[in-house]
Amino acid sequence: MNYKESHNLILNNIARFIDLTELEKQKYISLLTEIKVEKKDFLLQAGEITKYEYFITKGCLKVYTLDDEGTPHISMFAIEDYWTGDLSSFMTKEPSRYYIKATEHSELLGISRTNYDILFQEIPKFERFYRILYQKSLISYIRRSNHGISLTAEERYIEFKKKYPQIVNRITQKDLAGYIGITPEFMSKIITKVNRM
Repeated sequence: MNYKESHNLILNNIARFIDLTELEKQKYISLLTEIKVEKKDFLLQAGEITKYEYFITKGCLKVYTLDDEGTPHISMFAIEDYWTGDLSSFMTKEPSRYYIKATEHSELLGISRTNYDILFQEIPKFERFYRILYQKSLISYIRRSNHGISLTAEERYIEFKKKYPQIVNRITQKDLAGYIGITPEFMSKIITKVNRM
């Protein structure tokens, strides 16, 4: 994706919630850093401090933690037109508990903490944008937590397919199992069963 296309993608994302003048758009773009991550490379590893809030313009990444046995627990997949990162580490400057790994060659736009603060000083309406973004993220997290408790693995898979049809064919069965919270073998049985329905 060329610079103009990636800039248009992020500006269109922002335009869903706030209106910017041409000058404000230019200022915002000037505060962003372009980042490329090859497939299987890490954008972030546990123990590191998150340097950016990320917007994906191309590719797919997974966000996960590892349990004591080294099993990954995937909290989200992020594709084009999604935001990702570790907000807690970004805001507190404390080490992250998360890994963010590219499952495809990925291109992102990042805003550093310094530029994030400059943005709020110079274009205060961005406080509204990020507030809405974080609220939506929190609501999504709460829903996902509730589904983990109240839905069966099969229901969680069906829900994922419905909600994220553009992601389901771009990730491995193993990663999908890590997101649903089951073994890859059980995931395979569920996929076979659901596809027969």
